[in-house]
Amino acid sequence: MPCHPARARRLLRHGRARALRRTPFTIRLLDRASGATQPVRLKIDPGARITGIALAAEGDRSSRVVWAGELDTSTARRRSASG
Repeated sequence: MPCHPARARRLLRHGRARALRRTPFTIRLLDRASGATQPVRLKIDPGARITGIALAAEGDRSSRVVWAGELDTSTARRRSASG
């Protein structure tokens, strides 16, 4: 789950995490073999040209978007390429 950049720097500096990817910047915790997980739901909005995708963290009364993205459909790309 997301954390504040200062916390990520502290974890990396103390050797409690390692950098996994640069874009998007992702760290992996090293000292927690098993722990509590947060419920996350994948939400998909199929549109005519673009499909919306979002990961939402489920809370007590509401959900919070953790990540959101768009996926171009192949038909939209074919139409724009042909003119």
